Amino acid sequence: MGGGITLNDFLVLSLIIFSLGLFTVLTRRNAIGILMGVELILNSANINYLAFAFYGGGQYDGQIFAIFVIMLAAAEAVIGLAVVLAIYQNFKTIDVDAAETLRG
Repeated sequence: MGGGITLNDFLVLSLIIFSLGLFTVLTRRNAIGILMGVELILNSANINYLAFAFYGGGQYDGQIFAIFVIMLAAAEAVIGLAVVLAIYQNFKTIDVDAAETLRG
């Protein structure tokens, strides 16, 4: 009954954050809200990487993967916000359904 934080605690936290991110992506019509949901999903992956690295022998593999995911998330945010700004300039809205008119 010593307690402490176990691997299962991290996995449950990651599952909750992933579920919130997935719910956000599926329910939001606002492009910025969808990008925030994707960021939550990527952060849940980072929690898994770091937890497995810590409880799997203390290797640095999980930390290296987490750094790559953070770099990917930064690039995704820059490109995603550029797309949002382009849609806003053309349609004066950031509603994702406005992008349907881009199909030609």
